[in-house]
Amino acid sequence: MKPFLAPLSGKVLPLANVPDEVFASRMLGDGFAVEPVSGDVYAPFDGEVAALPSTFHAIGLRSEEGLEVLIHIGIDSVNMNGEGFTSHVSQGDRVRAGQLLLTFDLSVLANRAVSALSPVVVTGGAFPGPLPQEGQVAAGQPLPGGPDESLSPCLK
Repeated sequence: MKPFLAPLSGKVLPLANVPDEVFASRMLGDGFAVEPVSGDVYAPFDGEVAALPSTFHAIGLRSEEGLEVLIHIGIDSVNMNGEGFTSHVSQGDRVRAGQLLLTFDLSVLANRAVSALSPVVVTGGAFPGPLPQEGQVAAGQPLPGGPDESLSPCLK
């Protein structure tokens, strides 16, 4: 399986740190959260846009291997009614790893949402490696500790 790319740039925190019980208790699935440092959201893998609310505060993706992921920008950001969010894709679109999906105004998010902390939740399928719980990630780059297909087969 190809590496899972970070969908956002920022500091990684455990879901338990998310100030929303649905995410913190892992009701939707396991994952991690990112305290974003920029307003760009990228596809973590090749797949399809499975869900895209009209407010563009979240996006659901399904990989070609069946992995399903929800990327939720901020907490209670649905109440912003789309203000500060722009989508670059539509539901049903095929996307490539590293493709720009959404942009958001980080200052609007910080002022209007309960928190800018953004959960990345595995809602179906198996995650390809350990879920990060700390550190820094750069959007479009493989997550720390994930699978790395860049090694030649004889070195694996």
